[in-house]
Formats: sequence, structure tokens, C-alpha cells
Amino acid sequence: MSSPGSSRVTMAEVARRCGVSPMTVSYCYNQPDRVAADTLRRVREVAAELGYRGPDPTARSLRRRHNDAIGVVLGEHLAYAFEDPQARRFLAGVAEVCRERGSGLNLIPTTGEDKDVDRVRSASVDGYIVWTTVDSDPVLDVLSGLDKPVAVHGGPAVPGAQVVSIDNRASARELAACTFSGARRPAVLSFPFGRDRRPRLESGPDPGSVDFPVTRDRLLGIYDYCEEAGIDPCRLPVAVVARNDRPDATAMAEALFDSCDTDAVIAMSDQLAFAVLAIARRRGLHIPDDLAIGGWDDDPDAEGEGLTTIAQSLFEQGRTCALLALGDRGPGADAAWTATVRTSTRGTRGSGSAT
Repeated sequence: MSSPGSSRVTMAEVARRCGVSPMTVSYCYNQPDRVAADTLRRVREVAAELGYRGPDPTARSLRRRHNDAIGVVLGEHLAYAFEDPQARRFLAGVAEVCRERGSGLNLIPTTGEDKDVDRVRSASVDGYIVWTTVDSDPVLDVLSGLDKPVAVHGGPAVPGAQVVSIDNRASARELAACTFSGARRPAVLSFPFGRDRRPRLESGPDPGSVDFPVTRDRLLGIYDYCEEAGIDPCRLPVAVVARNDRPDATAMAEALFDSCDTDAVIAMSDQLAFAVLAIARRRGLHIPDDLAIGGWDDDPDAEGEGLTTIAQSLFEQGRTCALLALGDRGPGADAAWTATVRTSTRGTRGSGSAT
């Protein structure tokens, strides 16, 4: 006989000691209302005596082909999920659906290395959410072949998956119309272009060289407006940050100011825009007369800063992705966005998608 607490104690051994079938023992743990009170008490007593702790949840999930969990594939280090305000709001939406559905949440950080594939493939989850990644991410091919629901936030497109995102190109064009109106020396403070996350300052970089779909579409939308307004996109200064945070943005924004004495900056997030605002104040610039600034996301601090921004609900997008990962049907259109015009820009234009 196995000693109490031994991991070798099985359901069959408990059943033999009690004189019942293994199915009855299973019912005692999974559907106790189907078992007579005396039998239930006897099985629990014998199980405690033998050190049997109940059915193996991993084996049970394999039999049911259901794990009660969602996997979120992050193309970032794990701490990013807790440090980045946009990621936190998105994951809060995912977590709310998990709470409503009784599902767990498995965060799967990836780095672009081959081992990412095994980590994603082996995750015990019912469906996946991909936080914005590059077109060439090797995990995308794996996800399309796992026969599980997949939602991709921001892109890129994956066969069999649904992308949840605002129309980044259209929103960028609208933000440029608000921010660059009347500007003589417009510029852009951009998200990273690729996984190398190399900070740099370029003039009119080719959007086709940008690996992150969100960054690429926003740059394309800005170029769309420039061409309409008679601004040469090839001469547009673009400062690229390593990460979406204020310290990284500060160094590149300083370089941008030093190189071109800009009078209008579109930042690809409110966090980057806040860094630009802080530098402008230190340099004694008046907003928006000396410098117009626009951002994305409508951060909770954006209204207090008077920041013109593209408002979107990352929380609701997180909810949508979670529902898709659990097999629900999602909306067939882009997520809603609105150009919210405040005092940081000279332009008064503003519109948005209501879908």
C-alpha cells in the first residue's frame, strides 16, 4: 500500500478500499450531488487516510480538452505587462472577462527566439491573445495551426485569427490634421520600428521598413496627411524610441528638438507626448503657439495636460480579445476611436469611427 501523502496514490486504489467503482470516486470530487451522503463521507475518509488529494487537474483537462485559461502572448519582457499603462488597461479588460467566465490568465512573454515557439505551443490554454507583434514573429505560424481560437491585438493578420484594433492609419491622418495645421517644422516621435528596438533619428523613413503593424500604419496615416497638405514626407523628421516609456522618449525628444527646432510633434502614445510636453516646458516653449503636440490613447492624465489625442478604449479591446480567445464571435469592424481636440494643438478638426 502507498504511504499517506504519496503521489502514487490513485483513484483506483481509493475505489478498491471503499468497495466502489473509480467512477463513483470521481463523482465524489467532480459531481458530489450524484453520490449518496454515506458513500461520499466514506470515500473522503479513505482518501484522507491514503493521502489521495483528488483527480489530477492536468489529466482532467486533457480528457475534457478544456483548460479554463487564456494565453496572452506578449512580444515584450514580462514586467512590461505591469509597467506600461496601455498594456495594463488592455489586460484589465482581459482579466474582467476571465473573472466573468471563471477562466485563468497565462502571460507568455516572447523574445523572437526559436524557443518562443515551444513555450507558446505547450501552454495549457483554451485560446490565445497576441499583443501587437512583428509580421515575422515565428509564433504566428504556430498559432494558426493549433486549432484554438486566436485574437491578435493591433496586428499583424494571422490565418484563422481576428485582429482587434482601431484604424491606425485613419486615426493618424486625423491627428496629423489637428497637430500639423499651420506648422512649418513638423516631426514625429515614433514607437519602435522592429524587435531590435534601436533608437534613432531619421528623415522620412520608408514605412515598408517598419516591422510593427501599428507603428507602420500610424506612420502611413501621417504621410497621407502630409501629402495632402503639401508637406514632403521624405523630409519629415522621425525620432524612434526603444520603448513606450517617458525616460526613453525624453532622450529621443531632446535629440529631435536639437536637430530640427520643431514646432509640431505627433507622438505615437500619450506617454511619449507627456515627455515632449515636459521638455517643451523646460525650454520655455508655449503650447500650442510655439509647439503643438498630439498623442494616442487618451490616458487618464491627458485631459489635465490639455493633450489632443486619439481616444480609444484599450479596456474594451481587451474584453473583445478575451471573448474571441474563448470562442465567442467578435465584432466584424474596427474598434472605435475619436480625435479628441484639446489645447495642445492649434487645429480644431476632430472626428472618429463609431464602430
